[in-house]
Amino acid sequence: QVHVVGTGGGVVRIGESMTLSCAATGLTFNEHAMAWFRQPPGQEREFVAGVSWSGATKFYADAVKGRFTISRDNNKSVANLQMSNLTPEDTAVYYCGAGKTGWPEQSADEYAHWGRGTQVTVSS
Repeated sequence: QVHVVGTGGGVVRIGESMTLSCAATGLTFNEHAMAWFRQPPGQEREFVAGVSWSGATKFYADAVKGRFTISRDNNKSVANLQMSNLTPEDTAVYYCGAGKTGWPEQSADEYAHWGRGTQVTVSS
């Protein structure tokens, strides 16, 4: 059985940093892309960042380019999202997903397994 668990959310102030971690078990981790999506209050889930099975290819949403960094450690079956210079617009529930393939697609339909979500709140 596949389990995907995202951790690391909380409350931070504007301009601060935070790292989210995603652990996936029950699958061959290095065969799957990993990605983070987020769902701001009252909005639909949106792509944030994705990394290919090897870690060589990474994609970011325009809103987070230059501020967020996604990485993965296939030996530990973990993917991380380092977030810096956070703004109130980054407030959302963040979801980690394991892709159906090794390519980091930007559509949520291409992710087969999801964590429950972790709340990130950026306050002033």
